[in-house]
Amino acid sequence: QVHVVESGGGLVQPGGSLRLSCAASGFTFSGYTMSWYRQAPGKERELVASITKDADGTTYTDSVKGRFTISRDNAKNTMYLQMNSLKPEDTAVYHCNIGSYSPDRYDDWGQGTQVTVSS
Repeated sequence: QVHVVESGGGLVQPGGSLRLSCAASGFTFSGYTMSWYRQAPGKERELVASITKDADGTTYTDSVKGRFTISRDNAKNTMYLQMNSLKPEDTAVYHCNIGSYSPDRYDDWGQGTQVTVSS
């Protein structure tokens, strides 16, 4: 059974940094592309970044390019999202999931981790 646990969120001032983690279990982590998603208040969930199973390819939504970096450690079954130069519009609940599908394709999500960017 697929199980993911997101962590690392918090309250940070604009321009600050956070590093999110996604600990995965219940499947062969190293065999799958993984992605980070986020859902801001009153908005639909969106795909933020994806990383291929061997970490040889990454993609980002335009609004985070140059500020966020996705990575993974297959030996630890963990994926990361380093977020720098945070902006108030990055405030959202961040989730991870298998693959890089449109958010409406998924039935199950973890509890997510809240990121709040505010002065």
